Amino acid sequence: MDQVKISPKFQVVIPKAVRESLGLVAGQRLQVVPYGNRIELVPVSDIGEMRGCVAGIDTSLEREPDRRL
Repeated sequence: MDQVKISPKFQVVIPKAVRESLGLVAGQRLQVVPYGNRIELVPVSDIGEMRGCVAGIDTSLEREPDRRL
């Protein structure tokens, strides 16, 4: 497991192996999420990249009577 050090400006460098495995590039935005006693960095996707991500999803779920159309 890689470790990083926080700089005096509170910056960290994401290790090369992690950047490459996740396909991260310079200038890409990450969302910072505090979760319990850890920090998660989640890549922000362009909304255009999300197109078709739920294609083929089963929409035949039974809904509550007050939620039916």
